[in-house]
Amino acid sequence: MRTSMPEQKPKERIKNFNEVALGYSEEDAVKEASRCLNCKKPSCVKGCPVGIDIPGFIQLIKEKRFEDAIDKIKEKNSLPAICGRVCPQETQCEQLCILGKKGEPVAIGRLERFAADWERKKGVKPPEKVEDTNKKIAVVGSGPAGLTCAAELAKKGHSVTIFESLHKTGGVLMYGIPEFRMPKKIVESEIDYIKDLGVKIKTDMVVGKTIEVDELKKDFDAVFVATGAGLPMFMHLPGENLNGVYSANEFLTRVNLMKAYRFPEYDTPVTIGKRVAVVGAGNVAMDSARTSLRLGAEQVFIVYRRSEKEMPARKEEAEHAKQEGVKFMLLTNPIRFIGENGRVKKMEYIQMKLGEPDESGRRRPIPIKGSESVMGVDTVIMAIGQRPNPLVPKSMPGLETGRHGNIITDEHGKTSIKGVFAGGDIATGAATVISAMGMGKKSARAIDRYVKEK
Repeated sequence: MRTSMPEQKPKERIKNFNEVALGYSEEDAVKEASRCLNCKKPSCVKGCPVGIDIPGFIQLIKEKRFEDAIDKIKEKNSLPAICGRVCPQETQCEQLCILGKKGEPVAIGRLERFAADWERKKGVKPPEKVEDTNKKIAVVGSGPAGLTCAAELAKKGHSVTIFESLHKTGGVLMYGIPEFRMPKKIVESEIDYIKDLGVKIKTDMVVGKTIEVDELKKDFDAVFVATGAGLPMFMHLPGENLNGVYSANEFLTRVNLMKAYRFPEYDTPVTIGKRVAVVGAGNVAMDSARTSLRLGAEQVFIVYRRSEKEMPARKEEAEHAKQEGVKFMLLTNPIRFIGENGRVKKMEYIQMKLGEPDESGRRRPIPIKGSESVMGVDTVIMAIGQRPNPLVPKSMPGLETGRHGNIITDEHGKTSIKGVFAGGDIATGAATVISAMGMGKKSARAIDRYVKEK
């Protein structure tokens, strides 16, 4: 039986922004680690985008060698406390766990979080200094891909400078994930470790506006672009431009980065009213819905055009949303928004049925004629995805991009411009934190080879 994770009770947690999952105790961690079979050919490692020695660190936890366990993790991953919280382990390492074939897999993510949290409480050990190579690399963007690439290059002795457009470092980790799922102090602690590796960070630097990539190329031996997927997508429906209709990007940024969750201490309110409709059913949609409850909404609805089976959100996030009282309007799609005095007041929607699978492999939703209905709403949050941030690609003549604005790279992150590499959501489109980290790590190896050969 898998060791359960202590959590805040739903009725209590919807009134605060404190972390929902409370983490394993030492006793819980050792108990869960003892379930690991320590396979001779561990398939779980194949499912980890950054290649952590999973059986190795779990065995060390089992032996109560917690400091050695976090050292083992950090051989491959510089952001373990973050990954332990938001990495979709159930579709990666845990999916390949042998125990999962007949029962529940080892809680690899929870054990990774435990090791990282244990270290933070005891005091993070400063990394060992390495010999300087006199090579300089610029990293554009401080999200998971940028931070990972910077850390890996610093470990190899290169001088790395991160350029971040906002006033806070962390990208989507800081502004896109709610406090109750990813506390800011956790992100800041992980960033401090990366700074201790020797990485310099310059905030309020909008590459493509404040400074051009061509200028960076003059001062640095290589440039890694990791500006993420910051361009929200909309459905282009009538009334979508009414006040009260947010993109999830804007909504979560206002709440997170501008500390609206601490209003009136911080004068950045987000007015949502009593009824909120969140369009979409991914992790960002769940984050938006659960945040709305904590900001005082009385009713929050997830509006999704497919069934629960097709929902892209992590099962844990959807379950947490249900526990907290979020209502799910499945096989439902908005068709227009109706306003009064410039503000959204109603949403007209239509029922859907599922047809044959589309290019995504999921069954295509088809509108049911005559099934239109109208419901009252005070706020609508569009959480249907985001596209790559267009600012840097548009400022680089000769850069090859895809039809969705993503930077085209080879498997190692190399772009069509010599000395410029890219990774994370700017190259792949919106994906997971850990996949962005995996690409940042792979690109770091390619950049290391490139600058050494210059």
